[in-house]
Amino acid sequence: MILDSEKFVVTAEIEPPKGTDVTGLLASANALKGKVKAVLIPDNARGVMRMSPLVVCKLVKDEGVEVIMTVACRDRNRLALQSDLLGAAALGINSILCVTGDHTMHGDHKEAKPVFDVDSVQLLQMAATLNSGKDMNGNELSGAPEFFLASTVNPFASPVELQTIKFEKKVEAGARVFFTQPLFDLERFAGFMEHARKYPVKVLPEICILTSTDVARYQDHKLPGFFIPEDIFRRIREAGENDLNEGISIAAELIKEIKRSKLADGVHLMPGREKGAILEVLERAGA
Repeated sequence: MILDSEKFVVTAEIEPPKGTDVTGLLASANALKGKVKAVLIPDNARGVMRMSPLVVCKLVKDEGVEVIMTVACRDRNRLALQSDLLGAAALGINSILCVTGDHTMHGDHKEAKPVFDVDSVQLLQMAATLNSGKDMNGNELSGAPEFFLASTVNPFASPVELQTIKFEKKVEAGARVFFTQPLFDLERFAGFMEHARKYPVKVLPEICILTSTDVARYQDHKLPGFFIPEDIFRRIREAGENDLNEGISIAAELIKEIKRSKLADGVHLMPGREKGAILEVLERAGA
């Protein structure tokens, strides 16, 4: 599998379109071809309705770009989740990110009824059971998938002990790669990695490209799991109109240090509002 690599792994996120026009999606995927190991396709992230990640993964894969499909528990029961997983396997989509999913109250369809028939740990167990040739109820499958399973962890949560417990449950359930919340504080992250290194898993911290708008949003809402140190605040504020350039520099510096110190097994790039900034970050980071 593409994430099962001994080398420093770089992945990036591409958001599905809100509509049927996939021109921008495919342009972004092709721009990243050869620059990253795989692109991650979210599943109605933040509860905002977008094109099916299963369809988007197929479109991107047809362009010759490896994909990681996100599967969220929020919108489907166990029947639909298993059906989508088997469909993904039939299309050659084998890298799966299992998440519980953001609640619909945070999205653009607040009246939608969330499902949450299972949680992310149970979803991992479900996918691992499909790998064994059986469905969730023990019924035999005609052909089994070969999923490589990933999940998420928040090293910056408080208390971190609760995240550690869930992390261990996810490892036991079959997760082999973990994506984190946005990383800006290397010292706090290093503390978590001391624990994570006890397990046979890879950890890819998310690198987010900040602008002054992102900083203001963080200050206004104190986004959970999103910790920005004061020195990062200061650099973005003092950059003024050059805030995007400073955000790119910060992201590149983080990647360089993570790679130099071997603090993590790679990084996951999140472009935020600046879709074209990933390539500049990669160039400056030499990744």
